Amino acid sequence: MADTSRTTPRAELGVIGGSGLYALLDDVTEVAVRTPYGPPSDSLFVGEVAGRSVAFLPRHGRGHSLPPHQINYRANLWALRSLGVRQVLGPCAVGGLRAEYGPGTLVVPDQFVDRTSGRTQTYYDGLPLPDGTLPHVVHVSMADPYCPDGRRAAVVAARDCAWEPVDSGTLVVIEGPRFSTRAESRWFTGNGWSVVGMTGHPEAVLARELGLCYTSLALVTDLDAGVESGEGVTHAEVLEVFARNVDRLRTVLFKALEGLPATRDCVCSHALDGLETGFAGV
Repeated sequence: MADTSRTTPRAELGVIGGSGLYALLDDVTEVAVRTPYGPPSDSLFVGEVAGRSVAFLPRHGRGHSLPPHQINYRANLWALRSLGVRQVLGPCAVGGLRAEYGPGTLVVPDQFVDRTSGRTQTYYDGLPLPDGTLPHVVHVSMADPYCPDGRRAAVVAARDCAWEPVDSGTLVVIEGPRFSTRAESRWFTGNGWSVVGMTGHPEAVLARELGLCYTSLALVTDLDAGVESGEGVTHAEVLEVFARNVDRLRTVLFKALEGLPATRDCVCSHALDGLETGFAGV
């Protein structure tokens, strides 16, 4: 049960939960956050893991009311940062693009490919800043889009839970909400990409633009349409496989949160060094 009676808390770590993961902690304070970019997907739920403060945000809302292309990604990342979050774990459901990456496989990608369209994917889009001033021109490096320290913590956590992860790979992010055609799926596979999902972008980019660490934990719920014969993936199949693995994923997330460094000195923490963003405190 969420406790809303306490003073608005701060959090150092964040988790954005994907399909099938709508709650993470039991003893939490529910916080409604306003942002210059509109409302986030839901309230933030702040609690503790191993003595560290954690803010949880259900990516699609508690009732899974938001499809991937309508999620307010900018508001979500801004809301987390406004509570003090600097390191974010982003678990998500994905389709496997290789026969060996079947349902139940956990992939910790080190690259992504953007195949979305029409999503607002930057805070530096030439529009006036929240205080009305004109923005600075900012180009943030995304050569290595995921936090190396976060990826290391996720891999170690999975192994500690006897769940050997795929410790690298490329996540291709599609617009959704539809699944891939067989031709698209075969194309993705032919390019050597590992898994396909709908929410990994622009989360990673927006996190980097705010100087946050971001790590994706991709749970394979199905083999994508071009990998095997049959009728192709269904939404019910995705949720069913995720439900079978959600307790194990939650345990990995707890261990990964515990393993994140207390102080940051990674590429993410230095992403904005020397850049004039125009945002106070960013």
